Amino acid sequence: MTETRYRPRNSVNIAVLVALGGFLFGFDASVISGVVTYIIPEFSLDELEVGLVVAAPTLAGIAAGLMAGPVADFIGRKKVLLILAALYTISALGSAFAPNYLTLVVARGIGGFAFASLGIAPLYIAEIAPHERRGFLVSFNQFNIMIGFSVAYFANYFVLQLSQSGAGWAEMFGMDRYAWRWMLGLEILPASIWLAGLLFIPETPRWLALNGNIEGARKVLAGIRPRERVETTLRDILESGSDAGGSLAKRLGEVLSPKLRLPILIGITVGVFQQVTGINAVYFYAPTIFEQSGVGTNAAFAQATLIGITNIVFTIVAMLSIDRLGRKPLLIIGLLGIVASMGIAGYGFQQATYRLDETSIEQLNQDIDRDALGSLVGIQYDNDLDFKRAAESVLGAQEARNHQAALVQAAIVVNPTIVLIGILGFVASFAMSLGPVMWVLFSEIFPNRVRGVALGITSVFNSVSSSIVQFVFPWELAHLGNALTFYIFAALGILGLLLINRLLPETKGKSLEELEALLAR
Repeated sequence: MTETRYRPRNSVNIAVLVALGGFLFGFDASVISGVVTYIIPEFSLDELEVGLVVAAPTLAGIAAGLMAGPVADFIGRKKVLLILAALYTISALGSAFAPNYLTLVVARGIGGFAFASLGIAPLYIAEIAPHERRGFLVSFNQFNIMIGFSVAYFANYFVLQLSQSGAGWAEMFGMDRYAWRWMLGLEILPASIWLAGLLFIPETPRWLALNGNIEGARKVLAGIRPRERVETTLRDILESGSDAGGSLAKRLGEVLSPKLRLPILIGITVGVFQQVTGINAVYFYAPTIFEQSGVGTNAAFAQATLIGITNIVFTIVAMLSIDRLGRKPLLIIGLLGIVASMGIAGYGFQQATYRLDETSIEQLNQDIDRDALGSLVGIQYDNDLDFKRAAESVLGAQEARNHQAALVQAAIVVNPTIVLIGILGFVASFAMSLGPVMWVLFSEIFPNRVRGVALGITSVFNSVSSSIVQFVFPWELAHLGNALTFYIFAALGILGLLLINRLLPETKGKSLEELEALLAR
């Protein structure tokens, strides 16, 4: 048998491949932002039904997050990643060809089980990365999430343009009638590529060693560590996880024990505030938010691509800074930016007024009952809630929902630049802090022997928070209004800033074994 030989870039190459799971999550999560506009009239959906379509993956991800860690402890990290890649592929197929609302929700839910890649991919990368580069390599997963978000926004915009181009080949493939199906179906390609690529990665040395395969762990380490560090690393793994073979109940008991109270509290706090400050409301409803500022559907899709670009730029900033500045400073800086940016977005919407005139009504789509809107001409509304209720009173609730973007665009008087600055500032602040830092922390604050179980618990809190935000966001816009919704996100950011500043110690530059001892104290 050929001896395994260390190659300096081996751990980097493996991390890059595994981090494609982050790309799939980002694509799957944000592609729905372009679909919402189409499925509301397609399936006659109300606000909560729209919220369920958007939130279905994250709701399924709650169960996935709870199960994925223990399953990864039992059958291995690699096998779980392969299962998740297959689920992404099945979900994309089912969503693209969904004949009705229920099928679409179920297909999206299947993809939600694959959202466990959010936790398992960083877990895998942390266990193969050298500790001096762990922050950079784990945060590469977050970078890929941002790439996935960006590609989805650009893909949605591209499909939208093709659907309106009148090109014969586009019409032949149904893009003019089924643009939203093409948006969802494009995910099949990257999911298939990830599934094939994962066949060639090794199992992590930590999982192999802690499950009795010492020689297998030594062989993998020989390929990703210098020769002089192989035995030292293997000894540290074995010492930190000498009782890893315990039952799930035993590991769960240790996770809930007083010595792990701080790591679990940190994990839950960071996981919850990563979501309740509004990131998935922005990611999953970006065109809807921009439509609320009156820029129109095409411009809203175009502005959504700016979110993707901002994500990439500031995730790179985080990757280059996280092992230099540390985890805690990035979180503090980012949360300050989140609070300020959400306040700016809320202020932008608060200044808006709404007024229809004869000219603006004439420019509306002929599908809208223009005569019914005549009774609203000349009346000024000081907030979006009053205007939407007036439109519903003359058109009916469902008809007003189907044409809400066009109605808002026709009536609103606002400075959309303020809203755009607030949203992009929020995305930049998140991308350099809560986005990548949370997954780095999750991969390093829990002991090796119980990391899977602890990751499952904290991921559940993260997923529950995310699903609540996604589910209620359309309802909030409809019943609380745009301005108050964004002010609530800003207030939650202040609370998160206070808690994280109090609870979190710095973790940079320490081995996983050193962190276990530090946090247990």
